[in-house]
Amino acid sequence: MTTQSTAEQELAHKAESFIRQCYEELAIDGQATDRRIAEIRAHIRQTGTYRHTEDELKHGARMAWRNSNRCIGRLFWQSLTVFDAREARSADDYAEAVFRHLAYATNGGKIRPAITVFSPERRMRIWNHQLIRYAGHEQLDGTIIGDPHSAAFTRICKQYGWRPQQAQSFFDVLPLVIGEAGSAPRLFSIPSELVLEVPLTHPEEDRFAEMGLRWYAVPFISDMALTIGGIRYSAAPFNGWYMGTEIGARNLADVQRYNLLRPVAELFGLDMSTNTSLWKDRALVELNAAVLHSYKAAGVSIVDHHTAAEQFATFEKQERQAGRGITGRWSWLIPPMSPSTTGVWHRGFDNTEHDPNFVHQRPPYDHA
Repeated sequence: MTTQSTAEQELAHKAESFIRQCYEELAIDGQATDRRIAEIRAHIRQTGTYRHTEDELKHGARMAWRNSNRCIGRLFWQSLTVFDAREARSADDYAEAVFRHLAYATNGGKIRPAITVFSPERRMRIWNHQLIRYAGHEQLDGTIIGDPHSAAFTRICKQYGWRPQQAQSFFDVLPLVIGEAGSAPRLFSIPSELVLEVPLTHPEEDRFAEMGLRWYAVPFISDMALTIGGIRYSAAPFNGWYMGTEIGARNLADVQRYNLLRPVAELFGLDMSTNTSLWKDRALVELNAAVLHSYKAAGVSIVDHHTAAEQFATFEKQERQAGRGITGRWSWLIPPMSPSTTGVWHRGFDNTEHDPNFVHQRPPYDHA
């Protein structure tokens, strides 16, 4: 009789816990559940691991979204489309699956939540933070053209041969980077037809368009790992749609990002000589109004933070009706603009992390 290692015992325990919850939610009877658990335990004894069925993978990925404490948009967790790409082998296979995901999810602006799950047995990773992201070009004087958040990754891309097709700009789309940690990755230019961008205009101030601002339509998170029942999928890019403040109050407004509050205030003639004029607040509102207006005018899915908070309240109600507790990270659930005007501001949340879930992992190019 072979003695199981502690790691195998822990994996078997996590697998059983997941299977029981998953099968109960899928209304699969107890006998079938017990047979599946016995089968998984046998696989773990023989191989040290096990493989999820397509239904387990699909529901597990949806559960991970439901359990994501930082996400205010969890009401739609059951609508997540799951692409099973576990048979992908090469970087070319990975890129092909990613491009298929981009096309499906973007959908001409009628965004569809989706995730593509690659094999947990391969060391291949997607190096990008998001599948679509703007470069941050470091200059000799220390300034950055583009997105400062991307500066380190842009340096990596250039190290492996990437150059923007034209002169450096504030909105150069980075390439898709795929490979194993410690090895030279493959770089793939993302076809322009798969990158939907929204030029930003203002509903009342025509001169706003002269700032030349834009943002990409879909946030595709690609650097987090998906964990389901003890199995870790280190490559599992996923997307929902934007909440307006993610763009207007963070990406474009944060001082360590595009830092646009002062230029917007100048455009609107705001008094910046004193904080008591609330010029930052007023500029922030105008910037966010432009984002919402522009996405809606372009026919691209987006949600304002007030509606998102109301949707989260509906999610909470549904979870209570299903007999599940509500978990969340308050500091992430409150919007970065006027949070006290939303229901989430006035309450606390249990920040316990449950499996399945999405977890952070070290970038493959970070050898520290």
